Amino acid sequence: MFKKQTLKVNMYGYLFLLPALIFLILFTYYPTLLSIHDSFYLKDNLRPEGAFVGLDNYKYLLQDDVFQKVLWNNLIFAIGTVPTSIMLAMFMAVKLNKVTRINQWMKTSYFYPTVIPLVAVANIWLFIYQPDFGLYTRFADFFGLPDIPWLQSELWVMPAMIILTIWKEAGFFMIFFLAGLQNIPNHIYESASMEGASNGYVFRKLTFPLLMPTTLFVFIIALTNSVKTVDHIFVMTEGGPNNASNLILYYIYQNRFTFGDIGIAATASVILIVVLLAISLINFFVLDRKIHY
Repeated sequence: MFKKQTLKVNMYGYLFLLPALIFLILFTYYPTLLSIHDSFYLKDNLRPEGAFVGLDNYKYLLQDDVFQKVLWNNLIFAIGTVPTSIMLAMFMAVKLNKVTRINQWMKTSYFYPTVIPLVAVANIWLFIYQPDFGLYTRFADFFGLPDIPWLQSELWVMPAMIILTIWKEAGFFMIFFLAGLQNIPNHIYESASMEGASNGYVFRKLTFPLLMPTTLFVFIIALTNSVKTVDHIFVMTEGGPNNASNLILYYIYQNRFTFGDIGIAATASVILIVVLLAISLINFFVLDRKIHY
């Protein structure tokens, strides 16, 4: 009797999970397996059936100057956006943690960029970066600063993308840090205050260590976003000039839908999946074990 009840309960659980499992298979597992399959074939729009080439696509990508530049761009983009967004979000959360009317308004203003679609954000910053009549050009002319060709220069286009991304994501990450701060007991700060600890000491020895689980969570989100967020590239630069702002996801899109090279797009997708899988494994088996919850 007990086994029948257990089986019935488990059956109900599996039935509730079934819709999510169907979507997971259709939109995650199947495309992943299809990409792995296509990465071993020379396929394009003219030859959709493809010809088996083994590891030649992988060898081609690893020797391709454009792909190497794209990987380097993504590394610079991640280094520029991830730590800066996290530090800025943590700073804002610590400063706005007290419940006051002005802090509520400030939280709303900092979070506001998050609710704007990235395509709209890209158009806003496209106006700011315009060389002749853009907002930065007007600002630079007024204060006598040098005009910077943000989107036309290979040197400045990546910093322009980094600034946009930080502005977009810092407020989103701030919410997680605010939630983490709410979980820290007040008596810890009261004890530190009674001992005469400075604000800097309290942050270094109490707040920051206790926020490490939240920081790790935000770090993983920020790192994956630096790989998968490319809407602004579509609107602002299309990977230019000379692939200086091209990121791996846009590179995959170009090869699949612009150049029609299915095999190379699938191979780049597999490499991206492996990179994200490696990040996840490092998170669960290395970083997560070093943090006390």
